[in-house]
Amino acid sequence: MSRVWALFKAHPYISNVVGYTTLFASADLIQQSMLGGKHTEASKSEDSLQLFSTAGIDWPQTARVALLGFCFHANFNYHWLRGLERMLPGGGVTRITGKVVLDQLIAAPATISAFFIGLSVLEHKEDPLEDWRQKFWTSYKTGVVYWSTMQAVNFALVPPVARTVFVGGITLVWTVFLCHFRQQQGHNYSRPTSQ
Repeated sequence: MSRVWALFKAHPYISNVVGYTTLFASADLIQQSMLGGKHTEASKSEDSLQLFSTAGIDWPQTARVALLGFCFHANFNYHWLRGLERMLPGGGVTRITGKVVLDQLIAAPATISAFFIGLSVLEHKEDPLEDWRQKFWTSYKTGVVYWSTMQAVNFALVPPVARTVFVGGITLVWTVFLCHFRQQQGHNYSRPTSQ
C-alpha cells in the first residue's frame, strides 16, 4: 500500500486522470446494472451495440461517460482543487465556508453542464442543450446539498494531497446519480408542473 501511495504522490496528475476515467466508467456501469439504466437513443441506433452489449450493459454509453471523465472532469477537478487551495489556503471555518461557497457557485454549474452537454454532444444529439435545460436545476439543487456537505468534510479533514482522491470517491456516488437521472426520459425536472 505504501508503494501505491508513493506512486500517487509522485504522479498526482496521472493518478487523477486514470482515477476519474475509471470512476466515471464504474459509475455508469453501476447505474446500468443496479439501477436499471435505459439505453440512450444514440446507443440504440448504433450498429455496434449488438457487438458490445452484454448482460444489458450499454458499453458505448459507458465509453462516452468514461471519455467525459477523462477529457473534462479529471482535468477540471485536479486544477480546480489546487487553485482553490491556493486562493484560500488552510482550514478554519471562514476558509472552509469560502471554499464550499466558491465550489458551489463556480465548479458545480461548470461540471453539471459539462456532464449533460458533453454526453449529448458525444451522442450527436440534434439539440445538445435539451438534457441540460430539462435537468440542470434539479441536479444543481441536489448537488448543493450533497456537495456542500462532502466538500466541507473534504476541506476540513482531508489533507490537500489526498483531496482529489477523496473527491473522486464521492464523485462516484454523484456520477451514479447523474447517469441515472440523465436516463430518465419524459420528465421535465426543470420547472414544477401546473395543475
